[in-house]
Amino acid sequence: MSEVEEAKSTGSVQESLQEVLALLSKHRIVEQLVHKQDMRKHELVESLVHKQNLAELRKKLDTLHPADVAYILEALPLEDRLIVWSLVRAERDGEILLEVSDAVRETLIADMNPEELVAATGQLDTDEIADLAPDLPEEVIEDVFEALSTEEREQLRAAMSYVEDSVGALMDFEMVTVREDVTLEVVLRYLRRLDELPDHTDQLFVVDRAEFLKGILPLGKVLVNDPDRLVSEVMIPDRVRLEPGQKAETAAQAFERYDLVSAPVVDERGKLIGRVTVAAVVDYIREESESEMLNLGGLREEEDIFASVWKSAKNRWMWLAVNLVTAFIASRVIGLFEGSIQKLVALAALMPIVAGIGGNSGNQTITMIVRAMALGQIHRANAKALLTKEIAISLLNGLVWGTIFGFFATMLYHSLSLGLVMMAAMTLNLVVAATFGVFIPMLMHRLGRDPAVGSSVLITAITDSGGFFIFLGLATLFLV
Repeated sequence: MSEVEEAKSTGSVQESLQEVLALLSKHRIVEQLVHKQDMRKHELVESLVHKQNLAELRKKLDTLHPADVAYILEALPLEDRLIVWSLVRAERDGEILLEVSDAVRETLIADMNPEELVAATGQLDTDEIADLAPDLPEEVIEDVFEALSTEEREQLRAAMSYVEDSVGALMDFEMVTVREDVTLEVVLRYLRRLDELPDHTDQLFVVDRAEFLKGILPLGKVLVNDPDRLVSEVMIPDRVRLEPGQKAETAAQAFERYDLVSAPVVDERGKLIGRVTVAAVVDYIREESESEMLNLGGLREEEDIFASVWKSAKNRWMWLAVNLVTAFIASRVIGLFEGSIQKLVALAALMPIVAGIGGNSGNQTITMIVRAMALGQIHRANAKALLTKEIAISLLNGLVWGTIFGFFATMLYHSLSLGLVMMAAMTLNLVVAATFGVFIPMLMHRLGRDPAVGSSVLITAITDSGGFFIFLGLATLFLV
C-alpha cells in the first residue's frame, strides 16, 4: 500500500469513527430526553427516533471492514463499546473478535453468552479458533469441538498445542496441493472447480501421495507454461521450509529476506502440515512491536485505554515499584554527599545533566541491542566485540560532549576544576550506560526473559545512581 493509499485509509477510518460517535451522541440525547419525561423502558425502545438512530448506526457498521469495526470498538468507552457491539450482526462477531486487541476482546466476550460465543467461533477456521481459544470459557471450547469434523478437531488440537510466538501458532491449514506427475492442464481444471482460492495463495504445494513436500508451483508458472507440461518439469525446489516448533521470529525474518507471500510448514519428516502467510507475519510483527513498546515503558501487558482505574493501575504497579526503589537508592547516593553539595551548591545544578545524558545513551544502546537480538544478529562469538564497540562510542561521545559541557560549567562557575570534573563524570557515566546497555538485555535473554521488558527502567536507574555517585564522588575528591 502506498503512502497516499495508507493516508486515505486512515482518514476513512477516522471519518467512520466520527460518524459513529455522532450517532452515539444522538442516541444518548434521546435517552436522556425520554427519561426526563418519565417514559417507561419499553416506550423508550419503541421510540421512533431512538430506533432510527440505532438502525442508522447498524447500517454504518455493516459497511465497515471487520478491522475498522475493531478499531472503532477499541476507541470507545466501555458503555458505548457495548452498545456498538450489540448492533454488530452475529455472523460478523467471530471476524471482529479476531481483529480487536486482547484487552478489548475480554470486555466483548464477557458481554456474550455461551451460545453467542459458540455461534461466533463456529464461523472461523480452525487456526482462527485456536487464536481465540485462550480467551474463551472452557464450556464454549467443548461445544465448539463437538461441532467440528474429525479432521478439523485434529487440526484445532494441533494448533492449540503450539506455544505462543511459534511458527505453529502462525500456521493455517487452508492451502492447495497438487501431485508432481500431473499436467498443468489438470491443475487448471482442478483450480476451476474450487469455489475460491485460500487468501494469499501465490503458489501451490507439490506433494507425493504421502503428503511429503516435493516443491512449490508458483501460479505464474501455471499460467505461462504449456498446459501439457508436467508439474515436475516446471515446479521449483522450495527455498524456505518452516517447522512448527521454530520461533515466529524465524518466519518473520524469512518473509522479509525472501519477499515471501506464503511458505510451507513441514514436520520433522518433511510432511506438509500447513502454511504461513504474509498476513499472519504482518500481524505478528505489529503485535511484537506494540508489545515491545509497552515493555520498554514498564507495562506488564496490553492495556485497554478505557479499562477501569483499578485494572490499569495494577498493570502499571510492578515497574513503578521497581522505579520507586531505584529512585530511593539514587536519593541515598545523593545523601552520602550532602556535605559536598552544601559546600559547593553548583553540584546540585549540574548533577542531573550527568545522570540525564547517561540515561539517554543507555536507552539508545538497549534499543540497538534488543533490535539486533530480535534479528538474530547477536551471539556469544560477537558479544565481546559488540561491547568493545559500544564502550568506544561512549568514550568518544563522553569526551566530545563532556568537553562542551565542561567548558560551559567552567564559564558559568569560573572554575576549571569543576569543568574537568564535569567532563570526566559524563565520560565515565556514558561508559557505565554502554556497559549495562549491552549487559541487561543479554542477561535477560539468557534467563529466558523478554530483553525489552523494563530495560529502560533498569538502565535509567543505573545511570541515575551511577551518575550521581561518579559526579559527586569526583567532586568530593578534587573540589571540596
